[in-house]
Amino acid sequence: MRKLLKILGVLCFVILISLVWALERVDYTPWFESGYYSETRSSLDSLSQRLDLAYGKVEVGFGRAGITPGMGALEDDPVAGVFREIPMAGYGNRKGAPAEGVHDSLFVKAMAIRVEEQLLVLVASDMVIVPPNVTEGVSRMVAERIGLSRSQLLFSATHTHSGVGGWSDKLIGKGFSGETNPNVSSWLINRFSQAIEDAVTDLQPGELGSGSFMAPGLISNRLVGEKGEENSEFIFVVARQNGGKSGVLGSFDAHATTLGGDNMLLSGDYPGYWQRKLESEGFDMALFFAGSVGSHSAKGEGEGFEKSGYIGEALADSLLQNVNAALIMDSIGLASMTLPMHLPEMHFRVTDGLRLNPVISKKLFPPMGEVHLQAVRIGNLIWITAPCDFSGELAIRYKSAMYREGYRAMVTSFNGAYLGYIIPGKYYHMNAYESRFMSWFGPNMGPYTDEMIRRMTETLSVL
Repeated sequence: MRKLLKILGVLCFVILISLVWALERVDYTPWFESGYYSETRSSLDSLSQRLDLAYGKVEVGFGRAGITPGMGALEDDPVAGVFREIPMAGYGNRKGAPAEGVHDSLFVKAMAIRVEEQLLVLVASDMVIVPPNVTEGVSRMVAERIGLSRSQLLFSATHTHSGVGGWSDKLIGKGFSGETNPNVSSWLINRFSQAIEDAVTDLQPGELGSGSFMAPGLISNRLVGEKGEENSEFIFVVARQNGGKSGVLGSFDAHATTLGGDNMLLSGDYPGYWQRKLESEGFDMALFFAGSVGSHSAKGEGEGFEKSGYIGEALADSLLQNVNAALIMDSIGLASMTLPMHLPEMHFRVTDGLRLNPVISKKLFPPMGEVHLQAVRIGNLIWITAPCDFSGELAIRYKSAMYREGYRAMVTSFNGAYLGYIIPGKYYHMNAYESRFMSWFGPNMGPYTDEMIRRMTETLSVL
């Protein structure tokens, strides 16, 4: 008995020591007193001093590539885009199960914009996020083939939760992307690169402008309901080649989750319906960028695909009613900033005051990629891209500030890296999915990112 008690005592001691090592207190040191803040702020100050606004005639180009995989092959062929099976990305309750078919086709689409020597390519994809490994592969490929730098690429995803998976690793990555398949990543890298190259090759003189409309009946605050704010503005960019093709890019803050985890058919969700409706009504290409979806859900009639169609087509109809009010110009100003972000340690919380040791957290999470905030000024639109599910409540502040200066402003999510959710600091202590499970970098990540975006928008507005 004594020997058994000694063994149990040793085991308890080992467990206690393990817990002490595995858990740490959440760090509440103010962000403005941190090293990561100082380094990023220094980079921003240097970047701001070198920033120039190109002004002149605009050229636009369009490119697209299909990312609807073939399934049921005897073996994977990433060149042909056919695979034995494809897990679906977006919901953990699918447990990595493969797609059972295709409801509607998926695409990656690109819009190139050039003014003088300034060239940007806007890249939208029917995916839940833009995977960091895909971003890195695409950046290398287009740099080698056509000389584009990472700072010239603005990525986003529609955030459909019924898209292609298999591109992530580690426990957390596989939880919403399914089992890792390098062949899928290789195929996606080639498809993204092809769309970008086609858009640049297609550059022709044209005209461009932006507009917006309100859609309050199609969005709700998913974090705190009616107690919070709703960012219901739909912003769009219209581009036309002289005597050639036309395209429209749209962004809305509602999560593309009208299809639940029980859906096993690949689909673009409501953004897919939005794109198809506009392309059937005269636009050669429609691209959708997920907006500040970190606080908002889609709201509409019906269930499943009926709801997807209702929301997507309603937004398309509203755009068609408002597109002629957009001020379209053949000469615009164009400027861009790409700010590397230094990060705090990971704060994957176990309780409100305790987090996992960052060493353990890194073993659970896949690589998050090269983390940047990107901001561009396109005519009278100031646009920020973020490496996360960014909160629509935070974005409202930039919109209001920039409207007072004569600009439209928007923040889009999933710019090629992924840091989880970035939400207002006031919600950090809530016991909710966004704040508890998906806020990976501690209580100051929201205020820290908020300050950097505010400074970037102000810098672009005074050029």
